[in-house]
Amino acid sequence: MNLTLMRRCMLGLVLLVAAGFSIGCAAVTPPVERWGMVTGVKPEKIAYYKDLHAHPWPAVGHKISECNIRNYSIYLRELEPGKYYLFSYFEYVGKDFKADMAKMAADPETNRWWKETDPCQQPIALRGPDDKIWSKMEEVFYQK
Repeated sequence: MNLTLMRRCMLGLVLLVAAGFSIGCAAVTPPVERWGMVTGVKPEKIAYYKDLHAHPWPAVGHKISECNIRNYSIYLRELEPGKYYLFSYFEYVGKDFKADMAKMAADPETNRWWKETDPCQQPIALRGPDDKIWSKMEEVFYQK
């Protein structure tokens, strides 16, 4: 076998091994859990609530990310005259939601933030047994 052909074969072998290695060692991404939640908001507190979220505290945002929450949004809507609701959406990318939420709940800065936001919110009348202020919504459609 001549030297050029041998080099080509070696290069081909190296490329095959590298391709197989990268496929076999591909990072496994955790499944994404999509969460939709709803709560009421007191009309007299809407301006304050919006102002808080226009200037979120950096430590709170960091804790949210640290607890594997991504793509977190909150929306406001008046559904009936004088009745306002907040809808939140986020994606959870961790492995233990309960542990991550306990970690968030133990954070002093997050607790200080909740002392500002909780009085603005008004739980809806029909809640599930585990709901506190925010009630989880059922996902009925998703398009990737």
